[in-house]
Amino acid sequence: MKDILLSPPVVMVIYVGVGYGLYRLGRAWAAQGEDHPGKEEPYACGEDLRPGPIKLTYHSFFRLALMFSVLHLATLTVSTLPGRGVFQSVGLIYLIGIAISVLVLVGEGEV
Repeated sequence: MKDILLSPPVVMVIYVGVGYGLYRLGRAWAAQGEDHPGKEEPYACGEDLRPGPIKLTYHSFFRLALMFSVLHLATLTVSTLPGRGVFQSVGLIYLIGIAISVLVLVGEGEV
């Protein structure tokens, strides 16, 4: 019975059920009110604020995606290094290199 309860599909069904139950419970406890046209507008101290268009070019998007990829791979690499000996200095040097790479990717200048 323990093996069945700890199998990934059963655990997923249990977590989805618990999550859905919490969602329904929160919805029941939430304050009920009438819909208002300005309900989902951004609040700016009473001013009518219209957000400007987002200017995300492909170049900036791919720089951001590359930065997140580098950070995820760095986390994976450093987390699998042994914690003792020469590996501490190797991990530190690697993280310094990653920090420099991220600084270059986040830089404001266009090439």
